[in-house]
Amino acid sequence: MKVLLTVAYDGSGYYGWQMQNDFVTVQQKLEEALSALLKKKVSVRGASRTDTGVHAMAQGAVFNEEMTIPVEKLPYAINSFLPDDIVVTGAREVSEEFHPQYSVIDKTYEYKILNSEFKNPKLVRYTEFIRGNIDVDKMKDACKYFIGEHDFKAFCASGSTAKTTVRTIYSLEVEREKDIICIRVKGNGFLYNMVRIIAGTLVYVGIGKIKPDEIAEIIESRDRTRAGKTLGPNGLTLMEVHYGE
Repeated sequence: MKVLLTVAYDGSGYYGWQMQNDFVTVQQKLEEALSALLKKKVSVRGASRTDTGVHAMAQGAVFNEEMTIPVEKLPYAINSFLPDDIVVTGAREVSEEFHPQYSVIDKTYEYKILNSEFKNPKLVRYTEFIRGNIDVDKMKDACKYFIGEHDFKAFCASGSTAKTTVRTIYSLEVEREKDIICIRVKGNGFLYNMVRIIAGTLVYVGIGKIKPDEIAEIIESRDRTRAGKTLGPNGLTLMEVHYGE
């Protein structure tokens, strides 16, 4: 039986999603919990390799094992084996052909910025703190240049193993509520650190370092040095993953 889990986690205490030999990861904790529950070694594969400190509300994780527990009861059973900062919120059976990465139609990420005079201790883990004036209207104006299929090499960090840097962004929105600026982006896939670089570039637009209409030129240049800085991982959350089977 192949099962797709929906997993939410606070990534602050983990060295990202993917298994690492010398560091604790979300995948490791999930595999340990499933193995303890089903009393056999279980391996899982995730939809997205979130980095150290990055959070998720709907990470997808697949495993293939026979079990007597009804699928719909699995979240309740497994959560008692997981730490409090990792929660399985859903489970469903999928076809044998289903793949947690290749079956993805789109992913949605949110990046949150605390734009205020002082840090908020309650938000340190979940926002990037930036002091000073940020023009959200300029950020909104810049969003339209990202929409569509483009070569996003200028928004890819070094060390990427992607075969191609072409990706499609379906929507990109910026909203402000009091001191929180939220950047929400949906695409068919994202390059290494791509969302964090897009967020950093939009901040550069907001503070006047980059003009909104310069975004098209930056994309066309494929030059990483022309885009904004890579913002920290703590402001990033994987919000949704949609699949087609």
